[in-house]
Amino acid sequence: MYADDMGTGGPAEAAVDRPGRRRAQEALVGVASEPGSAKPDPILVADNVTRRFGGLTAVNVDHLEIPRGAITAVIGPNGAGKTTMFNLLTKFDTPQTGSWTFNGQPVQGRRAHQVARLGMVRTFQLTKALSRLTVIENMRLGATGQRGEKFWAGLLPFLWEQQEREITERAEELLQWFKLDKMRDEFAGSLSGGQRKLLEMARALMVRPELVLLDEPMAGVNPALTQSLLTHVKQLREDGMTVMFVEHDMDAVHDISDWVVVMGEGRVIAEGTPDQIMADQRVIDAYLGAHHDGAVKTVAGHDVAADEVAPPKLDREAE
Repeated sequence: MYADDMGTGGPAEAAVDRPGRRRAQEALVGVASEPGSAKPDPILVADNVTRRFGGLTAVNVDHLEIPRGAITAVIGPNGAGKTTMFNLLTKFDTPQTGSWTFNGQPVQGRRAHQVARLGMVRTFQLTKALSRLTVIENMRLGATGQRGEKFWAGLLPFLWEQQEREITERAEELLQWFKLDKMRDEFAGSLSGGQRKLLEMARALMVRPELVLLDEPMAGVNPALTQSLLTHVKQLREDGMTVMFVEHDMDAVHDISDWVVVMGEGRVIAEGTPDQIMADQRVIDAYLGAHHDGAVKTVAGHDVAADEVAPPKLDREAE
């Protein structure tokens, strides 16, 4: 299931054949670059999802479809509702209105652990590793349906020992893939921030998910480890999984995503391929403030209309 040579990104990676990316991009050809656009095979479909905190409407999404087998980036300025939307979709929070389905099954009415059992898991911007458990114990904890967790079965080792060995083997395979095998018996609290991000992603895969939601997986991670994380996210798509991720680094978004959803003030304001989104005036407005047609700016000593100025590159400085 997992690639043996994950590498750390860089020029050599461009030569790697990625049929998963090719399939995802071919499936999205012809899809309208508009909010709520229909996808040929959506794994997740949400309708009329709203979440209010007092007088503040944090999320107000009319319709959203997430394409199966693709990497979808969710971008937008701070306070756009991205993380709140993730919380709602995975049932870590409850909306005032709305319904959504995962693989055609309704999600509302289920609890977060039940959503994970369906095959939709998420990571957090602030990692949730259990610091006083070892790395391998954190991994084992991520597996579902463990017979030894039941009281009476727990007293009879022959009922769960084989399953425990299989869970441990899978955990060690994932740790090796994420280059954490040497930290196997270390306390999770002793890992660096980047290593905890890797551990949380690896632990999420213990569920054997179909859809993985990553909340700012590259935040606070050093550049070398960022390349490793990006490569792992790409490999999830190659292994047949669907990925949604929140990110502010537009270089990373352009590098790995097949489709981009842009949120602003709780709404989906734009959708499209990375190239389409980079040139979308609605996206530029959301990051930098609404433009004013006919306004005059000074560029290289000359007065020009605002709509004649080349769109700025979106990056962290544009938040």
